[in-house]
Amino acid sequence: MRKFFLVIVTLLSFGVLCNAQYDKDVFAFRGRLALSENRYSDAISHFNILARLDSTDCWTFFYRGIAKYNLGDLRGAQTDFDTSVRLNPVFTNGYHFRAITLSRTGKYEEALESLEKAMSLRPGLNGLYYSRGVTYFLSQQFDKAVEDFDYYIVKEPDDPSAYLNRGASYLFLNDTTAALNDYNRAIKLDRFDPEGYIRRGRLYADMKMYPEAIEDMDKAIGLDTTNTFAYFNRALMYFEQNDYNSAMRDFDRVLKDEPGNALTLYNRSLINARIGNFEEALADMDRVISINPDNVLAYFNRASYFCELGRWVDALDDYDKAIELYPDFAKAYMNRSYVKNMLGRTKSSKQDYDTARKKVQDYRDKNASDAGSFADTTKKYSNLLALDADFAKKGFDNELLQDRDINIRLKPLYKFVMSDRKDNVNVALQNRYEHPLLDKFISDAPVMISITNSDTLSAKAPVGDMESSLFGDTYLSAGESNSMTDADRMFLRGLYSLRSKQYAAALEHFDQAVSATATGEYSEYYKAFYLLNRGVLRADMIDFISSIENNVQTLTMDDKGTTRARVRDRVTRTYDYSEAIEDIQAADRLLPGIPYFHFNLGNLYCLSGKLVESVDSYTTAISLYPYMGDAYFNRGLVLVYLKDKEKGCIDLSRAGELGVDDAYVVISKYCEENK
Repeated sequence: MRKFFLVIVTLLSFGVLCNAQYDKDVFAFRGRLALSENRYSDAISHFNILARLDSTDCWTFFYRGIAKYNLGDLRGAQTDFDTSVRLNPVFTNGYHFRAITLSRTGKYEEALESLEKAMSLRPGLNGLYYSRGVTYFLSQQFDKAVEDFDYYIVKEPDDPSAYLNRGASYLFLNDTTAALNDYNRAIKLDRFDPEGYIRRGRLYADMKMYPEAIEDMDKAIGLDTTNTFAYFNRALMYFEQNDYNSAMRDFDRVLKDEPGNALTLYNRSLINARIGNFEEALADMDRVISINPDNVLAYFNRASYFCELGRWVDALDDYDKAIELYPDFAKAYMNRSYVKNMLGRTKSSKQDYDTARKKVQDYRDKNASDAGSFADTTKKYSNLLALDADFAKKGFDNELLQDRDINIRLKPLYKFVMSDRKDNVNVALQNRYEHPLLDKFISDAPVMISITNSDTLSAKAPVGDMESSLFGDTYLSAGESNSMTDADRMFLRGLYSLRSKQYAAALEHFDQAVSATATGEYSEYYKAFYLLNRGVLRADMIDFISSIENNVQTLTMDDKGTTRARVRDRVTRTYDYSEAIEDIQAADRLLPGIPYFHFNLGNLYCLSGKLVESVDSYTTAISLYPYMGDAYFNRGLVLVYLKDKEKGCIDLSRAGELGVDDAYVVISKYCEENK
């Protein structure tokens, strides 16, 4: 994640209070000097001393908040800005910077309230309208963003960043003419900023004006020869012009600086295949799969390469994998039918062909409303993929993007699955979590189930026939001997559907379980477990679609100057986990005190970009279950991502002690430099 610098030159002109003691003057001067030189840790040390000497000075906490902000400690920064306005209720700068920090953590409503307060105190401060425009943009209120940038530009007509931001807002309002005019104006004001050319070039490309788009990318690269995002975009433009050699050169240039960029490897693989270099195409796609082993499109396209090379068995394996990952992928069935026919398996080939036709018909019956459906036979899955990513950023990246060759992921969500044994998830932790109602729910089930965040338990679990489990001699009593409620049966049907990767059917069964009337002694409490699985399934379905579209990036503020924040001209699709979060929250209200609920909330908040809330949820999970190694691991990752490396590495160390072996891989990568 790129650093966010708040320039404080104008703030350094503020002197300390006249009645301050000499020692305070010295520490205040040293702290502000350290800030101006970007020595943020040193600045915090000086302001810590000042805070002990005088806990009533709003400027001390304000300056320390700026230092924390630039170190990525958004929670600490917000706390300090909160303190500054508590000490001085008319402190405009405190409200302003608190709003910027709140925007960074996705709390847009609170950010807007803080900006309104600042504006009521100093309505003539132009920068407040700029910051509010950015906040409106981040919260996708684009019309209001345009209004604020309009006001700001009237007051500050020579600020190119304002035109770039207003242009981005216009794009989301589908006014490409106004956006282009703003980009032209920004470039006229600052011809040495590559970002203006990149934005205008991308807009030209959207308008199919590829020569003009390539010319703008040339200018951007001329100004910054290390801008890999410009090379990546120019490669896409060359590809659209059928200039494959130039596109390959630009992709090669990106991979020189970012050798593990899976998206670029994927695109280069497709171009190699198009020009007949199948061996090189295979090498790149193999690398993509090693980075993203659950990318269904990678298997689908690699299978087509194998077909071109006559490697039918290998192609069959990849189509099998694609269908395993997404059982409704009609084109994979259709292609597998062809491969099986080439292998002489005519009966099985006919079955795949019939399955494909049925899935296509089901898709058409839905009026093609499911944008994520792979039953759509009109869609090409061998097209190059674009991503609004910051390819040049270094260090610890948002692994949710999955476009880097770093095998570090959050430990996944907890849910109930079918198992060939019970309590598997707790064996490694040595201190099993115990809860009477949870244990009863598991032990009374007619099939072996476990609560786990690993899918391996259900992969080979011999669970038997569903109907015999639901209506045989063994029952899940739900508080009533020898009987199951309708909700119990629907929940078990959902588990069977999950095991078969029939996600839509599973979701329907969980819906029925949640909405069923509570009739058993413990049914009302068991509803919490049904909500847990429904929430996890909703999140998993979102994750699957997002992994296909390669668009899982949260837009953040890119601060330039005291109140500058540039927003992107194209925001990648934002995925809404609110329904999943609501399910887990409802489960916690029904049955408080289950650590798995709070662990899952931690993951979902992280996926939603609410990193502060994510850390809080993991902390709650740990307080409820101190031996939950996965919670320490995930909290450690988030803390390291937030640049709070010391606390994050402590958490990772504790996770390793509790049996999470992956923790030591992360420690060796991100914590050894602190030793």
